[in-house]
Amino acid sequence: MSDAASRIVETVRAFGGDALRDLWVFDRQGYEHLYIRADVADAIDTVDVAKFIDNERFGYVTRDTYEALYYADYGYTVRGFDTFEQFRTFVGDGPVGMFASFDRGSSGRDFATLNDRIQALSNEFDFSRLTTPAEALD
Repeated sequence: MSDAASRIVETVRAFGGDALRDLWVFDRQGYEHLYIRADVADAIDTVDVAKFIDNERFGYVTRDTYEALYYADYGYTVRGFDTFEQFRTFVGDGPVGMFASFDRGSSGRDFATLNDRIQALSNEFDFSRLTTPAEALD
């Protein structure tokens, strides 16, 4: 694992602890998982991950739309599911997308802090080197 990937995993694990389920990076052509907890790996065994990632790529359009329509810069998105929460952000000039899911807890998480920490890492590392073309994954 590269230094950038290690630092991302370290940062997101420090934020979520044992509640971290999975962590992925993607761009317009490829994707890579950086962390998947064993029980989640079993659960997604029957999921078409490529289609799931394609759905996350719609975030590029959403991000561009928000950037054009609002007076503030887009930061991140959080989605709630019945058993977990999913955080997604974009970093760098590419940009590279990143999402992580966490077990739902009884108290809320400060996702703004997580986003700030990831954005700070993007100033230190070139995240564009973290993704792999999708055809290389097949």
